[in-house]
Amino acid sequence: MGERERRVRTGWSGVLTVPNLISLGRLACIPWFVWILFEAGNRTDAALLLGALGATDWIDGWVARRFDQVSDVGRVLDPTADRLLLLVALVAMLIDGSVPPWFAVLVLIREVLIGAAALILALLGAARIDVTWWGKTGTFALLWAVPFFLAGSSTAFAHSWFAVGAWVFGVPGLLISWWAAFGYVPAAQTALREGRAARRTGR
Repeated sequence: MGERERRVRTGWSGVLTVPNLISLGRLACIPWFVWILFEAGNRTDAALLLGALGATDWIDGWVARRFDQVSDVGRVLDPTADRLLLLVALVAMLIDGSVPPWFAVLVLIREVLIGAAALILALLGAARIDVTWWGKTGTFALLWAVPFFLAGSSTAFAHSWFAVGAWVFGVPGLLISWWAAFGYVPAAQTALREGRAARRTGR
């Protein structure tokens, strides 16, 4: 807590960290997931891989905090990996027919809007907005719901229970993620003011 919680690594020390390597590993596994789902035609293994990738969303954050490896790069890389994982997985599962279309579309719209807003704010020179607790919680729930939908549509053991679990995680995750999205609006306004003020003062 205290001083350790406030330290943020920058430069190369903020790039070559274990949490960042975990995030990069998650990104590298996305094509593997697509291959398993479509080329191998194995929903069970694809769901297992997707679930493992979702679980590491918690692991890299814990490692960063526990071992003092919080970094500027990680603060961008981690949510980027989450967003790409959800986008690719949901589009693939829409094509595969293993997720309810309305659920996938609502998640995709939210992720695209957040991504576009972040890009626009960056171009306008806004200060960086860190992911909120609500945003992280909603994403974490969705990263469990999505592989559960896939497992529920597979021949995996207890697949019917996975189908139920998908809704247990999916509905709260969807509601929380949209709630968090609206919560970013005042944060975006503040970040834009801070960015403009920093430019005026030359910092």
